[in-house]
Amino acid sequence: MMTALAAAKAYGAVQKTMAAADPAALGAEVAAPGGGFGDILKSAMNDVMKTSKAAEGQMVAQAQGKAQLIDVVTAVSSAEQSLNTVMAIRDQVISAYQEIMRMPI
Repeated sequence: MMTALAAAKAYGAVQKTMAAADPAALGAEVAAPGGGFGDILKSAMNDVMKTSKAAEGQMVAQAQGKAQLIDVVTAVSSAEQSLNTVMAIRDQVISAYQEIMRMPI
């Protein structure tokens, strides 16, 4: 079960990601099938933004007494999983870049 501290950390991580994101890219649609790598990354970031906004909405509704705690925990968990997916993609991209830089010319 997710603790309040874990939920707060997930929320903080999403807020940092949202602050670092390009505001113009926030309104972009989901990438069409067969798109490039950049489209996949935009799609993943849009998913993170949508799930984090849904989680934030559930937290506000809970604070107002309009939502069940289980709905809040589910939304925060979903946002955390989306963020973890994007972070894993980022780590793989960095690893691939470092591997390419180690290749002899």
